[in-house]
Amino acid sequence: MLHDLNAAVGASGFTLSGGFHPDSRDDLPLLPDGRKTATVVLVGSIGPDMWRHFQAERPNEADPLDRWTAQRLGQVAEAFGALAVFPFQRPFQPFQRWLRRAAPCHVSPLRILIHPEYGLWHAIRGALLFADALELPQPQHAPSPCKTCLAHPCMMACPVNAFSARGLDAALCAAHLASAEGGPCMSHGCLARRACPVGGAYQHHPEQAAFHMAALLDLHKGAERLVDAPPI
Repeated sequence: MLHDLNAAVGASGFTLSGGFHPDSRDDLPLLPDGRKTATVVLVGSIGPDMWRHFQAERPNEADPLDRWTAQRLGQVAEAFGALAVFPFQRPFQPFQRWLRRAAPCHVSPLRILIHPEYGLWHAIRGALLFADALELPQPQHAPSPCKTCLAHPCMMACPVNAFSARGLDAALCAAHLASAEGGPCMSHGCLARRACPVGGAYQHHPEQAAFHMAALLDLHKGAERLVDAPPI
């Protein structure tokens, strides 16, 4: 089942990012037939793979990536008898908490989840909810690479020191991105994120980075602070 499912999401550049069997602590939506969710399978993207598929089929409308993601993963969900849920969809689900249960991800100093292999260049795009208890592989365990990164170059690279132990100062970040000095971040991606030494081979292409930074700037406008913002 998971092999076929991974092939189906992989046709659009996505990948399975692990899964788990929910328990009584999880408040999950009921499936369309009224049954409870027995398995949550997370679907993510790594590096530029998904971007290439998205660019080839990009819809000419607002929120193109969200719309395209919902369409592609919705088709997979229908084919496999699952319910697709997304980080941009209400009611919002705790995707970061889910990912930490399903994969060896840890909170980085930037408050973005870091993977020991992919670094900060992975993201959760959705989840597939199944009524049946699917057989899942044993979860992987690995220590956070940040524990052995004594220099923490990510925290030193932000030109305006928008990151702190409290989280990201979204207003300060937005002001910088909207200024002339914010050009390097806007065109090639967040300097702090790019400074991380883990997973450099999976960094976003400049066009992909610029797309996400424009979306991040829109998200930041009017915000005073974002803590534990989901990875993009």
